[in-house]
Amino acid sequence: MTAILGISAFYHDSAAAIVIDGRIIAAAQEERFTRKKHDSAFPAMASEYCLKEAGLSLDELDYIAFYDKPLVKFERLLESYLAYAPAGFKSFGMALPLWLKDKLHTRKAIRSGLDRPDLKAPLVFLDHHESHAASAFYSSPFEEAAILTLDGVGEWSTTTLGVGKANKITLKQQLQFPHSLGLLYSAFTYYCGFRVNSGEYKLMGLAPYGVPEYAEMIIERLMDIKPDGSFWMDQSYFNYAAGLTMTGPKFHSLFGREPRKAESQIEQFHCNMAASIQAVTEKIMLMQVHHAYEVTGQRNLVLAGGVALNCVANGKIMRVGPFESIWIQPAAGDAGGALGAAQFVWYQLLDRPRNVNRAQDSQQGSFLGPRFEQDDISAMLRRENIPFEQYQNSDELYAQICELLEKENIVGLFQGRMEFGPRALGARSIIGDPRSSKMQANMNLKIKFRESFRPFAPIVMREHAHEWFDIRSDQESPYMLIVAPVLEKHRVHMGNNEMKSMTDDPDLRRRVNIVRSSIPAVTHVDYSARLQTIDRDRNPFVHGLLSAFNERTGCPILVNTSFNVRGEPIVCRPEEALRCFISTEMDALVLENCVIRKDRLGPDALEAAMAAREKYLSQFDLD
Repeated sequence: MTAILGISAFYHDSAAAIVIDGRIIAAAQEERFTRKKHDSAFPAMASEYCLKEAGLSLDELDYIAFYDKPLVKFERLLESYLAYAPAGFKSFGMALPLWLKDKLHTRKAIRSGLDRPDLKAPLVFLDHHESHAASAFYSSPFEEAAILTLDGVGEWSTTTLGVGKANKITLKQQLQFPHSLGLLYSAFTYYCGFRVNSGEYKLMGLAPYGVPEYAEMIIERLMDIKPDGSFWMDQSYFNYAAGLTMTGPKFHSLFGREPRKAESQIEQFHCNMAASIQAVTEKIMLMQVHHAYEVTGQRNLVLAGGVALNCVANGKIMRVGPFESIWIQPAAGDAGGALGAAQFVWYQLLDRPRNVNRAQDSQQGSFLGPRFEQDDISAMLRRENIPFEQYQNSDELYAQICELLEKENIVGLFQGRMEFGPRALGARSIIGDPRSSKMQANMNLKIKFRESFRPFAPIVMREHAHEWFDIRSDQESPYMLIVAPVLEKHRVHMGNNEMKSMTDDPDLRRRVNIVRSSIPAVTHVDYSARLQTIDRDRNPFVHGLLSAFNERTGCPILVNTSFNVRGEPIVCRPEEALRCFISTEMDALVLENCVIRKDRLGPDALEAAMAAREKYLSQFDLD
């Protein structure tokens, strides 16, 4: 038996993963345990969980794999600051203490983080994009595939193109810093007033409200795109290479205004900027994908890196790209690098054979986090004096949940092992009836504590997905990484006057709440939906629930959003789920087979809940 612990740390979304003889045993982000969103600290608690799940001690590890090469990254940092000196001195002065403390002494930091200075397991340092590539290819259901990794920056690479065959990965081409599709998208994220490394999905959700009127300007003034999708970026417009901001004065002058302040009014200008950079991103990704197809001659494509979380672009690649099949790592960002590093050691460095299941990937639905025993959950509820109903029969439990959903109740769902990656996939989810015209607003205002312009995502039975969305009957999207249009037959069409009134409304929240389909809660303004298909093998509980809901309503779809409030990581433990439930206006909570209803909490429980509410919510970024 060979046990390999993979680690990513010190930048954002730290994580740990453990692989034994090639099998993924466990993986989790550190934020889920520390309750600090995007926690970049050493993943001590995630590592402890992985070892516990594997039933191993630190002394039984054969290797520890780190997801990048810190010395090479430091070399890039120094060269960049020297190239831009003296402009980058202030930024360099802020970065240097962090490097001297942990990042430059990663071997020591790993042993210290694991609380074992004498740890004997060899430490292996992988190239950042090798880790991304490994996480995509080795987890995929393909024996051979083209590999495309796209992110902000690793050591030097920002994009790599390669091939995976059997148990080997070869990266053939790369694009290097500062020319980066991830950093280009993050620059516009910053310019439109969202946080870099966490607000990019908001920019993607904003794009359908706008028109890409600045796309040609971006292509003509900011960059030079080659036929193969590689590009050069004019750094005089940007400030990320050595400064403290993403964009510079020349950028602001080009587009005629300063960056939007966070939480200020979003104007049509920002919608159009979002639409423009989204269009440019899709153009570049499609060019790179076609180039990958021509260069590799492969029929399958795998994707990883933070840019691979752009599910709108992914949907276009699936629908119009040249590859027969694509597979995207569900933890495509830095967290997934922990898994890829461990896999790379097993397959590439140790040269172990790879057994591929062509029918399904090896990610196990990405349900790789902690699970909690039903008896422990029941005991916790009794200790807290929380009244609950417990169901031993799954059909009765499904019937109870469906009854709640049909009455437009919002239900927290806590089932099985926690998801690995940024998406809630049904294990730590909040669900609702997609047919409700009020569901989108209610979830945002009463649960998520945000006044959002973004719709929620649908979960749909895989066998019925093609009847509602524009995907082939043999296609799937198990990890919520594909956006697909709602089919014409389910759409509600508006007259010209109504359409003009809607597009002229400056309040995006009113625009998103206009009914556009028979499933309005999950339909965006452009009739698109961020799709997750549910199958019986990966997620039997949610598939059974969808089947029961479909039998009652004729709709095999539910609303799905992550189980958290704004600024909080997705819940991990049942205690966190209970606190989130009590501290919001969620109507019911399903903890495994226990159902708690808000309207059945006694006065003492409600009083205690309200007393704890402000303290709980004060931990998170609700501003």
